[in-house]
Order: sequence, then structure tokens, then C-alpha cells
Amino acid sequence: MTLGQKIKELRESNGMFQRQLASILEIGDGFLSKVESDQKPLKREHLKTISETFNCSFSELEALWIGSKVYDIVKDEKEGLNALKVAEKQMKYEKK
Repeated sequence: MTLGQKIKELRESNGMFQRQLASILEIGDGFLSKVESDQKPLKREHLKTISETFNCSFSELEALWIGSKVYDIVKDEKEGLNALKVAEKQMKYEKK
């Protein structure tokens, strides 16, 4: 699941229109539409507002946000998947 998909799911399951959430986030509803379809990135500071609005995990939203950023970096790279594996090993090594 992408961040955009998660935001759309949260919004719809709470019976909220895009224009309502866009107003809460102080962004345009057209921009929110693009966020939900993963065409535009959302600012990190919006995650807290979304978490509070829908009473959901900030950590989950942040992980999806970071994942989107990482994906944007490696998606067109021939060795993108291998680079992710290397990064995962480095993360595990750093946590020891």
C-alpha cells in the first residue's frame, strides 16, 4: 500500500470528502487528489495532522512516506532492487 492509497482509505472510511481533508491540511483539493493517486508527494509535516485527524499510527504513515521517497530514487535504476537489499543489510548492521 502506498501513502496515497492509505490516505484515500482513511478519508473514505471516515466518510470525508477530498475537499474537507484538503481544507484541514491547508492544501488544494486537486493537489490532494494527486497525492492520493501517488502523482504528488505530501510534505512530512502533514503526516501528523492526518494521524490526529483519523486517529491512526503516525509511524505507519511515516514509513509509507519514507518508502515513497526511497522508491522514487530507485524505481528507474537497473540495480534498484539490489541497492535496496544492500541498504537493508546496512540498516541491520547499524542497529547491532
